Amino acid sequence: MVDNRHATALVIAGVLSVLASVYLSVSIGSPHWYRYTSPPVRAEPNATELRALQEEFLEGEFDEKTVSDALFRMNGTLGLWWRCVQTPTDAHWYREPDPKMVMECVSFTLSQQFTPKYKEPGNHNSGEDMIRTYLWRCQFLLPLVSLGLVVLGGLLGFCACLCGSLTPALYIGLLHLLAGLCSLATVCCFLAGMDLLHRVSMLPDHVDGTLGWSLYLALIASPLHMMAAALLVWAARSHSQSYYRMTVYRVA
Repeated sequence: MVDNRHATALVIAGVLSVLASVYLSVSIGSPHWYRYTSPPVRAEPNATELRALQEEFLEGEFDEKTVSDALFRMNGTLGLWWRCVQTPTDAHWYREPDPKMVMECVSFTLSQQFTPKYKEPGNHNSGEDMIRTYLWRCQFLLPLVSLGLVVLGGLLGFCACLCGSLTPALYIGLLHLLAGLCSLATVCCFLAGMDLLHRVSMLPDHVDGTLGWSLYLALIASPLHMMAAALLVWAARSHSQSYYRMTVYRVA
């Protein structure tokens, strides 16, 4: 039998878990983890160069230097699975004071997610940068692991409901704790990878980089998972102690 305190804790933990999973899922699928702001182009030669860079970004083969240059110079945004740049709708946009821009995005393929990073982006002869390579792979895999742990916890919770037992709540709480750590590690890997990228690829003059709202969503998901874990572990431990005291009382 589950008393009201434990039932309330389980309900709140379930709501927190759902919110955290939704936040993390939205952040994974959006391209707004990092945003670059570049100055407008007013000269035709620069506009021609940007058109070529745009075509290479959208249709050419994946190259880290090309992608980075396009993001730097075309108000690009970067996510875990997507990269986007702002492109003009008019051929003579550089002559207009306020040209209309649209955002065009390209997804990272699975093979691109595991492509090695080099010490000098675009130079395959410079040697593989193992730290950046594995940071990128971790930031791709860890959020999937986090969601997988939550799904596994949900399946265990469903089985526990069918069995009428609160004991699995302890293990479900531990799964949520691991999910929260994976979400936090995802953000840390992304920030560390961006910092190392900016060290090997210097930002052009007057180009600024800022964190996007998707990163903050993933960051919020981590403490929500951990709070859900704390409530689940508390409910399981408290229920176990209450059951033990009740059993001792009956025996006595």
